[in-house]
Amino acid sequence: MLEDLRTKLQGAINLTPQQSQRFFKIKEGSYGGHDRFLGVSVPQIRLIAKEGKDLKLDALAELLSSPFNEERFLALAIITNRYAKASAKDKQEIYNFYLQHRAQVNNWNLVDSSAHLIVGTHLWDKNRNILLDLASAPSLWDRRIAIVATWYFIKKNDLQWTFLLAHKLQRDPEDLMHKAVGWMLRECGERDIAQLERYLDLYAPLLPRTMLRYAIEKFEEPLRKSYLAAKL
Repeated sequence: MLEDLRTKLQGAINLTPQQSQRFFKIKEGSYGGHDRFLGVSVPQIRLIAKEGKDLKLDALAELLSSPFNEERFLALAIITNRYAKASAKDKQEIYNFYLQHRAQVNNWNLVDSSAHLIVGTHLWDKNRNILLDLASAPSLWDRRIAIVATWYFIKKNDLQWTFLLAHKLQRDPEDLMHKAVGWMLRECGERDIAQLERYLDLYAPLLPRTMLRYAIEKFEEPLRKSYLAAKL
């Protein structure tokens, strides 16, 4: 079945590799320098994922080890689909599998399409301290998994952990983390604008500019300008 899925991916190529790469930094030494692209759009990958619903975990591990971004994305799409319908026992197995193979969840599109649906969902009613460990990890992708996982909590109107991790990640050196944290702060504002404003009243001058810009993106112009001025 694994080879059938790979063949279907090859047959679904509808972009040039250059078109697929345009949203990623792929030069040597950049965050995506390791990545290769076939040229398959996300809607096509998601369609193919439905055909892989019975793929065994060892085959999914092999797919996750692929140098091609789309093959790793396919594996994660299958895993997230399976998690949503799994029993409690199988959910735990999938969650463990995800964490064990997270080194292959190593580009922003892979993290952003899976972390909240597996890690965030799984930790909703459990101890969440692993997010603190991930947020302190040397790996950019571990840190991004931590903050994006809280998107599930935000959707449940639980903002505490997003603000906690945002504070922890204020000084992160990576621009991709500035964008991710700012994005999650913006999502918090969609749920409770007053709570986001209280956070920004305390910390806006300390935030990296990109993080702040993402956080205030939907503010009215006068308020947005006042926070940007505070950064200066």
